[in-house]
Amino acid sequence: MSLYNLATEVRVTVLRETPATSTLVDTPESAARYWNEVIATDPRYSGDVENFYVLILNTRNRVTGHVLVSVGILNACQAHAREVFRAAIVANAHGIVCMHNHPSGDTTPSDADIRATRDLKKAGDLLKIELLDHVIVGVGHTSLRERGYLY
Repeated sequence: MSLYNLATEVRVTVLRETPATSTLVDTPESAARYWNEVIATDPRYSGDVENFYVLILNTRNRVTGHVLVSVGILNACQAHAREVFRAAIVANAHGIVCMHNHPSGDTTPSDADIRATRDLKKAGDLLKIELLDHVIVGVGHTSLRERGYLY
């Protein structure tokens, strides 16, 4: 395969689209509700390991789709900005909400969660795609925006 073919190869990302009357996600509670009603019922979801999802939002903070970015292990999951924003760019997103689960049920953000959130915030600022929140779900949920990590 030539270098030209490698450079022009297109990779399709699976974006789970939602109906035209999509869910409003403007609070951590509404994001957690979306997780429980939609993502937790996704056949690809396994609550035994960390799963990192991105909610794609329009200008009215309505979910137009979501994408599974990464499936990790019991207590870790990698999500690089390149993968997090890929679907958002393709879907012409106005903003995103990042979400992942903690299989232990404890939604306290780890140092890695905080570092990743700050990196994603910077990437979103450069791309002009707002990272509205990063919500950790388990027994309840924790918003990294409410904890002050997105300022």
